[in-house]
Formats: sequence, structure tokens, C-alpha cells
Amino acid sequence: MPRRLRPTAATAPDAILVGDPGRALLLAQELLEQPKMSNHARGLWGYYGSTPSGDPLTIQSTGMGGPSAALVLDDLAELGVRRAVRVGTCVGLGGGSLGELLLVREAVATGGSAASLGVAAGTAVAPDRELTERLAAELGGKCHLAVVSSVDAHPPAPPGNAGAIAADMQTAPLLVRAATRKVGLAVLLIVSEQGDGEILERDDLEEREKRAGRAAEAVLSG
Repeated sequence: MPRRLRPTAATAPDAILVGDPGRALLLAQELLEQPKMSNHARGLWGYYGSTPSGDPLTIQSTGMGGPSAALVLDDLAELGVRRAVRVGTCVGLGGGSLGELLLVREAVATGGSAASLGVAAGTAVAPDRELTERLAAELGGKCHLAVVSSVDAHPPAPPGNAGAIAADMQTAPLLVRAATRKVGLAVLLIVSEQGDGEILERDDLEEREKRAGRAAEAVLSG
């Protein structure tokens, strides 16, 4: 049995991963027909249901930061998840526009979370190629293929890697753990704030969360 999740409903082989439990609820209501809460242990809300096309889908919150996300992915892999898309937020570091959707092509391990999983600081890790290509096709020109930096502190320090245009707290550790557990993982991030403190309005953020969630659901259902 998994150590952190306490499933009360089935777990689908495909999942959308989000940090915020509120985002999990939002996407469950947006994407699933008659969603059932599948986990509430530790405040990690999760949902299970069918998409409009009839495919089973799990939507699971992973908490804050890389260590929490990696542990939740461990449990999901044990429960049978084989493909996933992370829909998260990030801080723009001078390259990503506020509200922009970033499709991650590489995540640079900057904080200690990825290092604790065996990846040296400064190492770039890549998402699942097929899922990433399918997300790019699904979103067309409505996303930016990007390098991001994964950190353990907020606000993030200026990037040491000149190619990183945004920073988040989960992507690199999640990609490392996904590779270990043989889970195909792609990542869509929303630039929800900028390094100067500018923040995306809540309604605008929710609209982009839904857009990213719909793209993830379409790719996982295809």
C-alpha cells in the first residue's frame, strides 16, 4: 500500500499532477464527469473520474515543493499511474511573460531536492519526449517551449543558468523521480508571477489553469 495517499476510489493509469489542492478541485470539475474524491489524506486532494471521451483520469495534488511531489509520484506509480502531465505555476525570470504557458523542454536542478535524488546541481533533466511533442501540437502557438530552473526557495534567486526563463519548485525532482519509476511525464507551467512581484489576477490564472488542464486531458486521452 502507498505510504502517503489513502485512495478511496480507483486510480487511473493517466494523471494530471498539480501542486495546489484547489487547482485539483478546479480541474476535476472542469475535466471529469461525476468526479469522485480519491484522496484527502494529508490535505493532498485527489480525484478520479471519466473524461467526456470515456477515458479514466486521475487528478492529484502533490503539495508544495519537490520532496512532497516526488513522494506523491512514488505512491501514484505504486497505484498504477504510467503517464502524467504536471500543470503548475512558476515565476518569470525575465523571459516568460505574465500569464504565458511554458511547455518545459528541460528543467535545471538548482535546489537540493533534485540533488537528494542523485542529480547534481546544474544538471538539466528532460520530460517525456512523446508527451511533450503531443502537448506542443495540441497547444499550437499558445505555449512557449522553455528551459526552467527548479529551486527550493521562494522567491527564487537569479538563475545561474542563462537559458532558464522561469523558476518553479517541483519540475526537476518530479522528472527525476518519474524516470526512476518509469512514468512518462510532461510539464506545463503558467507564469503566475514575475521576479519584480507582479502577480497574475486570480480569474486570469484560473482561465489558464483550465486551458492547460484541457490540453493535458486531450493528450492523455488521445
